[in-house]
Amino acid sequence: MKTDIDIKVTDGGICAARGFKANGTYCGIKTPSIDNQNPDIKHKNDICLFVSDVVCNAAAVYTKNKVKGAPIIVTKSNLEKSGNKAIAVIANSKNANTCNSDGVEKAQEMCRLVSQELGIPQEQVIVASTGVIGQVLPIEPIRKAVPILAGGLCYKKNLEAATAIMTTDTVKKEYAVEFELDGCVCHIGGMAKGSGMIHPNMATTLNFITTDCAISSNLLQKALSEITEVTYNCLSIDGDTSTNDMVSLMANGLAGNDEISSEGESFDIFKQALYEVMANLTRMLAKDGEGATKLLECICSGAPNKNTAIKIAKSVVCSTLFKAAIFGEDANWGRILCAIGYTDADFDISKVSVDIKSNKGIISVCKNCEGIEFSEEEASTVLSDDEIYILIHLNQGNETATAWGCDLTYDYVKINGDYRT
Repeated sequence: MKTDIDIKVTDGGICAARGFKANGTYCGIKTPSIDNQNPDIKHKNDICLFVSDVVCNAAAVYTKNKVKGAPIIVTKSNLEKSGNKAIAVIANSKNANTCNSDGVEKAQEMCRLVSQELGIPQEQVIVASTGVIGQVLPIEPIRKAVPILAGGLCYKKNLEAATAIMTTDTVKKEYAVEFELDGCVCHIGGMAKGSGMIHPNMATTLNFITTDCAISSNLLQKALSEITEVTYNCLSIDGDTSTNDMVSLMANGLAGNDEISSEGESFDIFKQALYEVMANLTRMLAKDGEGATKLLECICSGAPNKNTAIKIAKSVVCSTLFKAAIFGEDANWGRILCAIGYTDADFDISKVSVDIKSNKGIISVCKNCEGIEFSEEEASTVLSDDEIYILIHLNQGNETATAWGCDLTYDYVKINGDYRT
């Protein structure tokens, strides 16, 4: 992937790209929360809508869980019917609309309501839901909310949309960049949600990405699938793959660049910009893992091939024992080697070295698969930071991959002990 491209971070999330309007509101799917210091009921957004001024080329990837939420089934069907075209996305939180006998009917109804309100084809609406599995989705609150959402659409309401898809998330997650193609300034922006039930498997959590770059639907899908493999699919919070995972990407072409219709320099630039957005959203998701106190970023370099690097990095961030050690700020590097060793990949373990790094320093703990003496005091200082980097050197090639995760804490159990009730 190219690395010498001028990509600038910008504001706006899903509204950073030209021609995208958004809105979010509270409709009653979420139970209102009450601030003990303020008796007034606090309504948190639980449904959002965002729309392009023109028809977009669209792409998506979905969960590989055999149990799929009704919105996944409906969205996939809509994009097949429309020839991968979309104009609008409607998404709700708190209720996943999964494993319900009327789930598909209600997901279709959500699309129909948007279609009717905006005067667009129903099959050009993407629908998504996240939250509790197996609870019937109330449609009346949504029916009342759609006109409100549509009436309040604005090019600056990305925040209202980003907060509407949050469940156990503690912070909203948005990222956007701008870059140049054919003398035109293009944008890619996205928003994501996810804090638990997160494990790499085709897509992770709900992620929505928009761009004003002109690109064919075939190459849009190719770019999304490829970048998903090295970003969202390299993320794990707890090893559980959600039933409702989806990433959607919409391109409306309003930047004015020549449409990217074949692979080459322009396509490479687009992919690099897309990677910047998706990698940073992935990092945000990892840092906000349920109960997490530390972000884990594992970088495996010197691998004989990309797949081996990915597998090893993912194996480390998925290790329950290692995640617990990081929570305890214990430099138990043997758990790293253990996770590397049971990775299903072909490499020479005797050449592997490991460093642990943070903004407070770096310690080498293993060289050629053998322990190195280090200061426990210094290790404690390094691990006291809230962002920890595991640097694995295979010394067997030139490929590199990164995976993201978080520590495993007491609060993770507390949060999930009564998540449904």
